[in-house]
Amino acid sequence: MKRVLFLVLALSSLSAFGATDYNILDFGAKNDTTQLSTAAIQRAIDLCSRQGGGRVVVPAGAYKTGTLELRSHVDFHLEVGSTLYGSTDLADYKKMKSDYLSLRTQTSTIQLIYADGVNDVTISGQGTIDGKGSAFKKLSWNDEGITRPHLLRFIQSQDITVRDVTLRNSGCWMQHYLACDRVHITGIKVFNRNNYNNDALDLDGCHDVVVSDMMADSDDDGITLKSTSLRLCENVIIQNCIVSSHCNGIKLGTETNGGFRNIHIANYIVKPSDDQSTQFFGDSLKRGTSAISLEITDGGIMENVNVSDITVEGTESPIFIRLGNRARGYAEGVPVSGVGRIRGVRLARIFVNNAGRTGCSITGLPGHPVEDVWLSDIIIRQRGGCGNVDVPEDEKEKDYPEATMWGVLPAKGFFVRHGRHISFSHVEILCDEPDARPEFVKIDVE
Repeated sequence: MKRVLFLVLALSSLSAFGATDYNILDFGAKNDTTQLSTAAIQRAIDLCSRQGGGRVVVPAGAYKTGTLELRSHVDFHLEVGSTLYGSTDLADYKKMKSDYLSLRTQTSTIQLIYADGVNDVTISGQGTIDGKGSAFKKLSWNDEGITRPHLLRFIQSQDITVRDVTLRNSGCWMQHYLACDRVHITGIKVFNRNNYNNDALDLDGCHDVVVSDMMADSDDDGITLKSTSLRLCENVIIQNCIVSSHCNGIKLGTETNGGFRNIHIANYIVKPSDDQSTQFFGDSLKRGTSAISLEITDGGIMENVNVSDITVEGTESPIFIRLGNRARGYAEGVPVSGVGRIRGVRLARIFVNNAGRTGCSITGLPGHPVEDVWLSDIIIRQRGGCGNVDVPEDEKEKDYPEATMWGVLPAKGFFVRHGRHISFSHVEILCDEPDARPEFVKIDVE
């Protein structure tokens, strides 16, 4: 009797500290992928939150679910040997509406795991979430989140942690954090190469973010920062990551209505995927388009961006810095007022091996230079083998920004046009084959 009383008191103590476990099997979830466990898992999430928080535990096994909505103070914990599979039936996904999305053209989206306006939420454990994204065919140009679900989406939420889990096979972007504060992503593995728009990670207008120790293999962009509203993406640290991508390993852009401030990226490896059997969206080059792409094209600002200690293997155009004027607003009827600005970018200690022939570029527009960029201690080994190349006449002011947008560049190292205070120190360009192009071509540069 005393022992039973002790256990009851112990459980009560755990509950008092918010550490109670809510095993999804106790709520009717089935370790059987022929049966849908959405309602059972959602009951566990809802009760956990109502009772002050704790862990919703997904034990070892295989479970099928449609849309799950996370609540505040919940740790959604996937134990070793557990896999949560997304349903392949669109009818099992709820269209989720957000006040934040109502400010834009897209007012509702579908995703496997969703949260809006929550705080103190964690996704943790050594288990796997698999969206089975190849089941959702691309039906139109902008169908991501409409007929192809995101796997994970947080909107206007605070104190979000995602750690240790494996995320696989989203219908489009793997994880999208929109207008969130204090996000910590660490130790996760991402494999997203089964459909179009298969980014690994998108941070959109988020503040105070740390991403560390992430391994990702994506068909589309790897780690991407966006600003699809006037809310800047700022105070972001990205470190100790290994990323494979058919497009851009690290990307700030393309959407830039607000912009980017105080971004620190360090100790990062970009390399080709070990699996080249499939390719969907993105460049036709299996080596990847770019390792580092820093873009402002829809207004907005880029200030104080530091990228250092980067190792790159096999991208076509390793470094791409672009100030353009696509001027696409975040909603219909919301104009972009003027060309944006890039100022205060530092790239240091970057080693690139086996790059393509294209070269790197830093380009602004007439009257709108890229300003205050320092590049130091950079070695780029590329294919070479080119003759002289003419300077591209078209500024491509309104074009989608891409490192290969002008084709092979007139410099085997860096083509710089419309810049002010662009500094190179200890930058070396090596070619596997003799190349007639100069290392640097500078036009309208002060």
